[in-house]
This record gives sequence, structure tokens and C-alpha cells, in this order.
Amino acid sequence: MSLTQDQLRHFLDEGYVIVEGALTGDDLDPVISGIEAFVDERARELHREGLISDLHETESFERRLALITRENAAIYDDIDIMNMRAEAVFRFLGNGRMLDLVESLVGPEITCSPIQHLRAKLPEGLNSLPGHGNGGGTGEEDALAARIRENVAPWHQDAQVHHEDADPVFILTVWLPLCDTDEENGCLQIIPRVHHSRTVYWSEGFGIEEGRLPEGEVLSLPMRKGDVLLMHKLIPHRSIPNRSGTIRWSLDLRYQQTGLPTGRSFYPNFIVRSRRHPEFVLSDYGTWNRGWEEALKVTAQRPPRKNKPTEPTPIRIYG
Repeated sequence: MSLTQDQLRHFLDEGYVIVEGALTGDDLDPVISGIEAFVDERARELHREGLISDLHETESFERRLALITRENAAIYDDIDIMNMRAEAVFRFLGNGRMLDLVESLVGPEITCSPIQHLRAKLPEGLNSLPGHGNGGGTGEEDALAARIRENVAPWHQDAQVHHEDADPVFILTVWLPLCDTDEENGCLQIIPRVHHSRTVYWSEGFGIEEGRLPEGEVLSLPMRKGDVLLMHKLIPHRSIPNRSGTIRWSLDLRYQQTGLPTGRSFYPNFIVRSRRHPEFVLSDYGTWNRGWEEALKVTAQRPPRKNKPTEPTPIRIYG
């Protein structure tokens, strides 16, 4: 299912578009099962080592990791795509229904950027959730509170997270929830139409300081499991606190035209669709897994940008 003309026009005008019901359980349930298998395997390891007292194995996908993290954050700390590297997630990065949407904006030669994340947004009141094990002393509670704060992403543009070589490159953000999300459990908020200025609103640290935030209406974007958000890399966005009792699970992925810089040359990218050379599409999980293993040995910490240009950067969308 490609974008309709109305959806394409909305993206070009507003800088984003939500495609409702673009994905089905057949698309997302294997990803969820892969995550659950990873959590279960790691939980049993921690339990055998005496590092957690309860497996919480009867809890739901949205609650289990939260309850485990109250006692030990080791699984939570490794839940991102590059660390977990579940085969089901790798397969989903080349999902045909999703790539049909991406192709409408990126074109038929599509590379999956290494800027890809799995988010497990912890509940703000995690320490007060019912269930066995409320953590240890103050030190453990402080560390858990810090992790919860990290989950509330400040205002930022995705153009701020790659290196200079990709500044002129159109890199499409694809954000999708693995459960229904709203203002209670920490949905995204955006400021639309800012991409027309072609400006990155740099600040001293990560994100956009309040005084630097461009003017515009703030939109909350509640979404259901199966919906897909396509967003321009210059659109400011943030998440809000998760005030529910469960994890808000989501994926944020990046796709771009093959052959152009990703802005993270030290991490592996791969071709997910090619109408011209389909033989170049990477379908071997082992190759992808080894690529990340080797890259993380060399570059465990992402190096910072060298400069932050103040002049507008032309970014040309495919077609």
C-alpha cells in the first residue's frame, strides 16, 4: 500500500503523516514474540544467578519487563536493537507493507539506516506498581528514576543525531507503536511544518532548548498498534511521561535512498529494497548480526558531530 496523493501532500505540507492500520498482527506479532523471547531468556539467566527473585512469567508484554527492571535493569539496558539483535526485528526492518509506504517518499532503492531503536518507555510510577520486589535501597531507586527520566525524550529533530556528511540527505523517520499509545502512556508530540525553514535548531546539549524552540502549534499524536508515523527529520518532536502502569513499546527506524551517506558510517546500514538490483538486498540475519557485533567492538560510543551549521541545509525528497 503506497501513500495516497492526499497522504503524500500532507507529508509535504505538514512534515509528517500517520497511516492508520498500515500494519497487521501478522507484521507486528513476530516482533513482539522475538522481544518476549529475549526478555524471557535473559530473565531466566538473572534468576539463576540470584539477581532477580521473580521471573514475572505470567505478566503481559506491557508489564513484565517493567517489573523485572524494578529489581535489575540489565535486560532493560540491552533492549535496544543494536544490543538485542533479535532475528524477528531484523526481518521486520524489511517488512514489505512498511517499505511500500517508505518507497513513496524515498524511492525504490531503499537503505535501512543504522539509526534504529526499540524503546521500552517505563512507567513514571514504576516503584509504586503492585507486584513483588520494589527495588533495594535509595541507590537502586535513584538509578531507576534516572532511567525513567531518560525515557522522556526532550524536544529534538532527528537531523541532530547524525554526522555532517548526511546533513543534505533526506532520511525518513518511521515511528510505530507496538501497543496503543496516547497521552497517558507517553505518545509523541510534534511541531508540524517546521521543515519548510530547512533549519536545525541546535542547542548546547542534545535536543532543543526552550528558548530555541521554533514557534508553532504542539500536536499530540495518539496512535494504535498497527499505525505508522512517517516524519521529516527536521520536524521537532518529543515524548511525554508515561503515567500508565505499563511499558509503552515502540520502534523508531530510519530509511533513505541507497548510496547516500547515513551520517553514521561507523555503524552498519543495509539495503532492504532494490528494484534495480534485488540481489543486493540483505536477507541473511547472520551477516547483519555480525556487522553490529564488529562495529560495536570498534565504536561502542557514538562519536559527536564536529560542527553545527547555522545556515539552512537543502534537503531534497525523492522525486
